[in-house]
Amino acid sequence: MKEDHPRTITVVDYDPSWPFTFEILKSRVLQAIGRLAVSVEHVGSTSVPGLAAKPVIDMDVVVAAVADVSMAIERLSTLGYVHRGNLGIEGREAFYNPPGSPPHHLYVCVQGATALANHLTIRDYLRSNSAAARTYSTLKKQLAEMFPTDMDRYVQGKTDFLVAILRESGFSENALTAISDANATSVPAR
Repeated sequence: MKEDHPRTITVVDYDPSWPFTFEILKSRVLQAIGRLAVSVEHVGSTSVPGLAAKPVIDMDVVVAAVADVSMAIERLSTLGYVHRGNLGIEGREAFYNPPGSPPHHLYVCVQGATALANHLTIRDYLRSNSAAARTYSTLKKQLAEMFPTDMDRYVQGKTDFLVAILRESGFSENALTAISDANATSVPAR
């Protein structure tokens, strides 16, 4: 689904304020979610020091079981989050943000879900591999320049790089195929 008025994809150099913005968002979410959250993880490019990114914080609220997802959705709604569904990616529920909040994407993931493992594996790999992070920064900037208003092509352009990290990290071919297919067919929220 294409937007009527596509947004310009902007990739900027790392901003050291991103972890602080995440902590502010996390604190607010934890006040609503409470012990239902196993953890709240800063994921995506803004979670990797030195990595260029779209200036949007990605965060995963991790719950212990599928049965906890509906309660998490209900509690997040008290903060103004609106549930969007999984956007074609199993194990990850996406939300519209409350008005006036810092730019971010919030997801609820079940502990052990492939979507969560994908986020954490890529984050941890890039945090520990500065050469890969530099390569990924360059790729993202090039893609944003080539496809400034085409989010689908921007996301597809990153897929091979990300799948290679997941493959190297031991993801099964079935999981990799599901990730590639989701990136090719879903409306990205990243």
